[in-house]
Amino acid sequence: MLWNIDLTLLDVAKVTRVAYAEAFAAVTGRPLVQLPQMVGYTEPEIFFDALGRNGVSLRADGDSERLVQPFGAEFASRLAARKQDLTKQGHLMPGAVDTLAAVAGLEGVVQSVLTGASRPNAALKLRAFGLDRYLDLRIGGFAGSEPYPKGALLGATRLRAEEKYQASFAGRATVYVADSPRDVEAAKIGDALAVGVASGRASAAELRDAGADAIFPDLTDPAHLVSLITEHPRTA
Repeated sequence: MLWNIDLTLLDVAKVTRVAYAEAFAAVTGRPLVQLPQMVGYTEPEIFFDALGRNGVSLRADGDSERLVQPFGAEFASRLAARKQDLTKQGHLMPGAVDTLAAVAGLEGVVQSVLTGASRPNAALKLRAFGLDRYLDLRIGGFAGSEPYPKGALLGATRLRAEEKYQASFAGRATVYVADSPRDVEAAKIGDALAVGVASGRASAAELRDAGADAIFPDLTDPAHLVSLITEHPRTA
């Protein structure tokens, strides 16, 4: 069972935007005037979008690419410095804790994350709200730290889980719960069951059009999701 984090389990957008703007200015020497597209995107994708939107040319000599790593480190540092603000200015999505707890009680189910965030940023957000106790972050997929798109990273995450737990999570035995059409598409690429939650920017109709196998308005009905997991054949 893989979870997206932002706008699926929690919302810390206000804090993230401030930390992002600080890091962008520190690394590029330019203020972040226009916000980049963030929903469903990985941290490197967001960074390149921010460069283009804010007048920083994407150079063919690779100079822009060399900014990715220092920006990632600066962003993680700025976000960590605002750790206390995560719970003050952010919040859990309705039903997130109860749903994670309910799924954690299912025999043979392992929970982790597949996120566009880097490993340190994802862990910081989850731990701030105590959600990490339900998740095995050691097998998670962190597209902000790994050189794979989410669809391919889903497969890599599955292999890590199979190696650690000596069990098969092949094909549709893997479930990915997320709030954006791009994440639904990643689930399809990774041959996982795509569960859309209309708690983010996308509507139920948009998630359905992207190919979601099941759609929930939010996570306030844990029993419904548990039924989906237990009744779905766990076969490739």
